[in-house]
Amino acid sequence: MDLPQWLYIVIRSVILVFILFLLTRWLGKKQLSHLSFFEYVAGITIGSIAAEISTGLETNFFHGLYSLLIWTAIPFVAGILAIKSKRARKFIEGEATVIIKDGKIQEENLTKEKYSVDELLQLLRNKNAFQVADVEFAVLETNGELNVMLKKEKQPLTASDLQMDVPPTKVPQSVIKEGKIMDAPLAESGYNRAWLEVELEKLNVALDNVYIGQIDCNGQLTVDVYDDQISIPTPQVKPLLLAALKKCQADLESYALETDSIEAKEMYKRNAGIVEQIIAKSSRFLTP
Repeated sequence: MDLPQWLYIVIRSVILVFILFLLTRWLGKKQLSHLSFFEYVAGITIGSIAAEISTGLETNFFHGLYSLLIWTAIPFVAGILAIKSKRARKFIEGEATVIIKDGKIQEENLTKEKYSVDELLQLLRNKNAFQVADVEFAVLETNGELNVMLKKEKQPLTASDLQMDVPPTKVPQSVIKEGKIMDAPLAESGYNRAWLEVELEKLNVALDNVYIGQIDCNGQLTVDVYDDQISIPTPQVKPLLLAALKKCQADLESYALETDSIEAKEMYKRNAGIVEQIIAKSSRFLTP
């Protein structure tokens, strides 16, 4: 019995969706993210062939399928060649182009890549660089993305610049999900259920009202509750500790001014300096 045309189209489309899925997985994740010019052209052609096979009832289904396989195999083989040969990689994928060097725009390279000054400025703004003078080096990658290195004085300060010893950051652990305690992540964080219950009491939140609760690298519990009308208080343990340290420093400095003993004065000043260093190193961790 002959099937209606619309049913032929449905059957062909379902088959092709499954085949395209398998072929795309075969080509790898790069086909979905950073395409070279070669892969871009092949992708457009594969889509066109698939559409023609899906709706072209007069054409031979298998002839179109052979063409689809060939166009899929071409970028796959090209990718293998690019991995094994630097010359082939340069031909297939192209090379990165220096657009700004030592703070100066390379006009010839910009013209070669067919970019205008306005387009360059837009790409720079995407990288939070609003002045060309702030850029030390900029490279246009083969996928069209512009990578920018700001001048040293324009880069954000880091802990290394301030010569601060910063402990490694750990991944936050989700210890509560949809009102249920996750024992494995809780143990990974170094805490137990008793500690978690105390922290929930501090926040005045019931366990079954917590949609998700996480522990950060500093051991601070944060929660998101089902009832968005409930206001979660900001934990005050760390701010109180910082305030206590500052008060301790102020008291030591005050004692140094009040005493007549030279030995005691030096002791108070020395310890006040030690507390000041502790505050300087820990304030970023104790400030909410």
